[in-house]
Amino acid sequence: MRDPKKMHMTLRAKGQPNSRGDQPSHHQQRSSKWVEKQALKDNMKNSERGGELIGVIVIGLIALFFYVHQTEATGFFTSSFRATEALLLYGAILIGMAGPLARFLTGKRNKSRPPELIASVFWIVASAWFLMMVVFPFNFAHFADVVPDFLAFLVSWITNDIARVLIAIGMIGEIISVGIKTVLYIKVRAFLLQQQQSGNSSRVMH
Repeated sequence: MRDPKKMHMTLRAKGQPNSRGDQPSHHQQRSSKWVEKQALKDNMKNSERGGELIGVIVIGLIALFFYVHQTEATGFFTSSFRATEALLLYGAILIGMAGPLARFLTGKRNKSRPPELIASVFWIVASAWFLMMVVFPFNFAHFADVVPDFLAFLVSWITNDIARVLIAIGMIGEIISVGIKTVLYIKVRAFLLQQQQSGNSSRVMH
């Protein structure tokens, strides 16, 4: 495991003025600190990796929630919910496991970002598809039908119109997230590779 102090010192050195007296801009300094912060957190603790399994379980329960609606024919899924819609709904939910599983298996946050990006893109496509459908494939009047009575109040307030708004907000959030994660992956990867090369050069010199 790389020494975080050495990583911090190297990044600080990069931010120093060069021989021509150039000064890094305020934006560049903030960007460097952001990349450094993320790079220092790249290696996950065993407890953090184990915690990712909780996310996988939660996602599985969400998929099961919708599957029960479908098998019990509660009326939540309308006649416009067909094979394509099923693929998009369950695919968008289950592919959400990719990020947590990658973090659990690799223990690396940055290596796990590409699977997260794929999941985000799938969610964006699914959301756009549902919003563009002439007949909404869900009837949220039945959304709470498979929820215990004492918990029904948590979801009974969601109508079709509110659901559309929530889906649209989620889609916009994912679009923004894709941009941020892409930049973060590229910058952190470059920084970690530089640290690895610096470490290899130091070992050769010694």
